[in-house]
Amino acid sequence: MTVSEFKKYFKLELSPLYNDSESTFLCSVFIQRIVGLNSFHQRKSADQPLLIDDQQKLIAAIAELKTGRPYQQILGETEFYGMLFFVNEHVLIPRPETEELLEMAIRTIRNSGFQTQNLKILDIGTGSGVIPLVLKKHFPEAEISSVDFSEKALETAKRNAEYHQLEINFIHADYLNSELTEVYDVIISNPPYIGMEEETEIADSVKEFEPKMALFSPVQDALIFYRKIAADSKQHLKDNGLLFLEINQKLGSETLDLYIDSFAEAQLIKDLSENDRFIFGRK
Repeated sequence: MTVSEFKKYFKLELSPLYNDSESTFLCSVFIQRIVGLNSFHQRKSADQPLLIDDQQKLIAAIAELKTGRPYQQILGETEFYGMLFFVNEHVLIPRPETEELLEMAIRTIRNSGFQTQNLKILDIGTGSGVIPLVLKKHFPEAEISSVDFSEKALETAKRNAEYHQLEINFIHADYLNSELTEVYDVIISNPPYIGMEEETEIADSVKEFEPKMALFSPVQDALIFYRKIAADSKQHLKDNGLLFLEINQKLGSETLDLYIDSFAEAQLIKDLSENDRFIFGRK
């Protein structure tokens, strides 16, 4: 089977799950990863026969994709904010909206007048570690702590930190049932915010393969993490400190209401898709 023939086979096999553009992208990704041909060389080598071993690996990838498993988990890695991150079934696959959250945070911190060598940042719900590691990449002198309840998630985050040679203070703790002991310049979080009643609206490829602990609120109250962050911010966020949150688009105004009284500035911000997605606060 040549590269060109495999691409046709790939599209045919996955046509019930993916449209043409999605199939083209995925096929190119797997050929690059398994065969070692980037998109340019795939076109140049369209008539090149695939090695039997590579064919077998590619066909195995198709079988996994048919189950609905995210391609990033099959590859074991994903690109986020221009950096490579290891991912698995223990962590959420980072979304473009979280890149938007980080763009806003980095821009605002840079314009805040903070002395970055003394900057203390707390990330709540680290997952694969994308938020603290991207921030550390941009603010190497900052002291960044990151908390998560899942030991398996922290193992993945630590692996990503080692890969990028970045130092983060990872903390294993149940945030909802623990007390903060320090005061921070910045608090940032993308906590579990999907309500239990919304589970039927979530795609099977997400809820069957990504950790429910990181997706869904652990109780009926979908805002429980935001209530605790709001309470903690009163004592553990410095005056003039900054808050950045990714939120449930259906609960924008309700989430904002938690922060209006205790922050000098609190804003509900839309993402690029015009959904209520972020809370920004300045204490």
